[in-house]
Amino acid sequence: MIVEEREPVTLIGGAAITRARLDRATALAPHVVAADSGADAALALGAQPCAVIGDFDSISAEARRGLPASVLHPIPEQDSTDFDKSLRNIRAPLVVGIGFSGDRLDHQLAAYNTIVRHPWRRCVLLGEKELVFLAPPSMSIELRPDTPLSLFPIGAVEGISEGLRWPIGGLNFAPDGRAGTSNLVTGPVFLSVTAPKMLVILPESTLEQVAGALLATTPAWPEE
Repeated sequence: MIVEEREPVTLIGGAAITRARLDRATALAPHVVAADSGADAALALGAQPCAVIGDFDSISAEARRGLPASVLHPIPEQDSTDFDKSLRNIRAPLVVGIGFSGDRLDHQLAAYNTIVRHPWRRCVLLGEKELVFLAPPSMSIELRPDTPLSLFPIGAVEGISEGLRWPIGGLNFAPDGRAGTSNLVTGPVFLSVTAPKMLVILPESTLEQVAGALLATTPAWPEE
């Protein structure tokens, strides 16, 4: 394990980020880690990563020269993304990922694939307008009525819910079947799912509530 922290970690990727998004993430997750060229984004905004993880095919030479060698953790294999390499080497209560959404759809989809394949890592991916996380076995969260909440299955999964206009109990979700997009919050939300295969999509304005709810859940899906 490269990074072990008792507090949440902000993980920065190579897609465009803003000072406001960085400040918001680090207010919740003060320890900064960069995935490859995320180091350039971090340094450009004045953040000093405690670790840089990746295959180092996109980090700039200037960024490498500007960081201590002890911070650089190259993993040269090409069978996984830099986000995957980073997430699997961070042990923390929560990872807030920024810079993994918006620039390229294929990279964004790969990031969703990664959080599903590492369900024991609590991770929220914060974008410009929305955030995405993997539903834990069960969670409760206070959200304002009429907040849009979408559920998108990455595999076969079922569940139960409270506080949604259209409850999900008794439904069979699958990526090539039923999805749960465009639902609406009616009150305090409770969600329980049968497998680590359901992505939850909420407005970016709910980051603080989501982080608090995930940190308050029972342990995430057990590590295999």
